[in-house]
Amino acid sequence: MDFELSEQQRLVREMVRDYVARRVAPGAAERDRTGAFPADQFRELGELGVLGLPFPEEVGGSGGDTVAFAIAIEEIARGCAATALTVAAHVSLGCTPLYLFGSEEQKRRWLAPALRGEYVAAFGLTEPEAGSNTAAIRTRAVEDDGAWVLHGTKAFITNGSRADYVVVAAVTDPDRGREGISNILVPRGAPGWRVARRYEKMGLHASDTAELVFDGCRVPLDHLVGERGKGHEQFLRTLDGGRIGIGALSVGIAQACLDAALEYARYRRQFGQPISKFQAIQFKLADMATELEAARWLVYRAAWLRDRGRPYRREAAMAKLFASELAVRAALEAIQIHGGAGYVRDYPVERYLRDAKLMEIGEGTSEIQRLVIARELGC
Repeated sequence: MDFELSEQQRLVREMVRDYVARRVAPGAAERDRTGAFPADQFRELGELGVLGLPFPEEVGGSGGDTVAFAIAIEEIARGCAATALTVAAHVSLGCTPLYLFGSEEQKRRWLAPALRGEYVAAFGLTEPEAGSNTAAIRTRAVEDDGAWVLHGTKAFITNGSRADYVVVAAVTDPDRGREGISNILVPRGAPGWRVARRYEKMGLHASDTAELVFDGCRVPLDHLVGERGKGHEQFLRTLDGGRIGIGALSVGIAQACLDAALEYARYRRQFGQPISKFQAIQFKLADMATELEAARWLVYRAAWLRDRGRPYRREAAMAKLFASELAVRAALEAIQIHGGAGYVRDYPVERYLRDAKLMEIGEGTSEIQRLVIARELGC
C-alpha cells in the first residue's frame, strides 16, 4: 500500500500553492466584500492547465488525474473557497458531461476551450421544485422544426450568469419517467435564455449563483449531450465525480481554519503565555488536525478509485459527507479559539464558516450522502 503522491501530483501541489499565494489568497477578503467574480484567476488557472487536470490531452486536457485535480481544488480553497467553487463546478459539472457523453464536435467546439479557461461552464439540474429529488425536474424540451425548444427554470446554478454554456437537464419524453430525461447543451445567447436573478448568499460571495429561465429557448438538435433519455444516468455519474471536488474544497477550507487557529493561538497571549500552551486549546487543534487528515485521505481514496475505473460512488459520498461536516466544525472551532476576534471581519475565520456551510448542502445534502452510503451498503 503506497500513500506517496506521484511526482506530477506533488508538482501540481507546489505550482497551485505558489499561484494561490500570489494571485488568489491576497484578494479573497476583498472579493468576499464586493462579490467580484474571479475572472482573471479563472483564466489564469486555465492557462496553467489546472482546469484540464482530470482530462486527457486528446480532448484538450492536461493529462493529469482526479487526485491531482483534488489537490488543486484543496489548495485553491485554502486561499479562497469561492474561487475554488467556481473552478470545481466548471470542471466537475460543466465539463465532465461533455467529456463522458458528448459528441466529438461538442468536445472540439465547447469542451476544449472550456479547459483552456476561454469558456465558463455550468450544469443546470436543480429547480425551484426539484432539489434532492432530481427525478422531479419540470423543465421540458421538445423537438420543433430542427431544434430543441426548452421551457423551464433552473435554480442555484453555480456560474449560471457567467456561463458561456449550460448543460441543462430537461424532460424530453414525459411518459418515460427517469428514462425520459435528457441533457442538452445551451450556449450563452441562445434565444429565450435569460438570467432571472443572481442570489445574494450567506457566503461564497465571489462565486456566481443564478436562477436561469428558459422561455421557448431554441438550440440545434445536435446539442443533445449523449443519448436521448440517458440524462438521469448521466447526471448521477456527473454528481459522483463532483462530490470528490466538494470534498476537496471542504478539506481546503478546514486546512485554512487550522492554519488560522494555530497562528492565532501562537500569537495570542493570556496569563503570561501563548494560548497554544493551554490544554483546552491544544485539544481543539489536535482534533482538528486529526479529522482533517482523515478527510483528506477519504477524498484522495475516492479520487484514486475513480482514476482506476473502479466503483467509487460510496467513497465519494463518504468523502463529501465527512469533509463537508468537518469544514463547518473546523470553522466553528477556529472562531472559538479566536474568541471575540473570530466574530469580526478583521480575521478570516468568520468568512470560513459562511463559506463552509454550503459544502453540507451543494451537490447533495449531508442527508442525501447518508442515503447514498446506506444504499451502497445494501440497506
